[in-house]
Amino acid sequence: MILHDFVSYELLRVIWWALLGVLLIGFAITDGFDLGTGALLPFVAKTDLERRVVINTVGPVWEGNQVWFILGGGAIFAAWPPLYAVSFSGFYLAMFAVLAALILRPVGFKYRSKRPSARWRSNWDWALFVGGAAPALLFGVAVGNVLLGVPFHFTEDLMPMYDGSFATKFLGLLRPFAILSGVVSLSMLVMHGAAWLTLKTEGMVQLRARSIGIVAGIVAAGAYALAGLWLGFGVDGFQIVGEVITDGPSNPLFSTVAHGGSWLASYADRPWIAIAPIMGFAGIALAVNGLREGHEVSTLLWSKLAITGIIASVGLTMFPFILPSTVDPSSSLTVWDSSSSHLTLFVMLVASVIFVPLIVMYTAWVYKVLWGKVTEDDVTSNSDSVY
Repeated sequence: MILHDFVSYELLRVIWWALLGVLLIGFAITDGFDLGTGALLPFVAKTDLERRVVINTVGPVWEGNQVWFILGGGAIFAAWPPLYAVSFSGFYLAMFAVLAALILRPVGFKYRSKRPSARWRSNWDWALFVGGAAPALLFGVAVGNVLLGVPFHFTEDLMPMYDGSFATKFLGLLRPFAILSGVVSLSMLVMHGAAWLTLKTEGMVQLRARSIGIVAGIVAAGAYALAGLWLGFGVDGFQIVGEVITDGPSNPLFSTVAHGGSWLASYADRPWIAIAPIMGFAGIALAVNGLREGHEVSTLLWSKLAITGIIASVGLTMFPFILPSTVDPSSSLTVWDSSSSHLTLFVMLVASVIFVPLIVMYTAWVYKVLWGKVTEDDVTSNSDSVY
């Protein structure tokens, strides 16, 4: 027996669907507080010294946190090639905007303190704000569009075709439900950034972060609840019609998919998945309470719980769909028909079992070494070696 036959194709597909979710959650939990901190920078720090304190809370770790983003993109490319082909072509302009915003962050970190000019530094502070707020918003908009469905189809030879002009491929993403999803994402990550600053700073910066974080948490809870109601009663879901072949070839055109009904029907079929939105709401509530009471470590942990629940609720609600099609529902990508081969998934799993724990261990070590608050005295006394 060939080694990869010890793990069934069906199970490997589910494992890689779950691992993709884990990588996205890992990115949101780690790089998410970097984005949230950037979005908060102009509002929690009023003086140059305060802004340097805020920047240096994430300065040593933001590059390492983006490993999860790279891993997620690599996993999509290698484990789900049709998803990579469709999403990266259809969301091209949106992804370009995200990458442009992310590029502003390293440039802002490196260049901000190179000149003493107040205007120079203020401009880079706003660049860091854009580099944090824009990706946080656009990631949520992308998730909202995935739930709504995307206008693509496959030709008979599996060539992905995306409907719409070059410009409408971006403007067409800005649908009301998708924008609401963006608000959920932005407010969630602002709350997460506030929880991080509560842990890493003190004084007025910490107090301002707590105040803004409380508001962001309330907005996140309200927007998440509204999105759930809208998803249940105002957005048509997708269902596989007929027999579901879980270990067949990766060809979306072999399935028959109907567009209609409610996404929330999945909660009737699998009631246990309700744990995800419960985690989302509970995490927000506990994080907001932690910000209000001035708790530090626990607030960041509750914020992580909220992010985990909110992201997991999307994946569990949609399962087995990954990217539905509105113009040709039968072209929709599902867990069962859009993966790489059995052997490829197995080899990737072996590599992940070896390397992902190493990434987790060195990341944990970095945070252990950098544990503690960043103070104004730290920045002043190390002015030449910090951002």
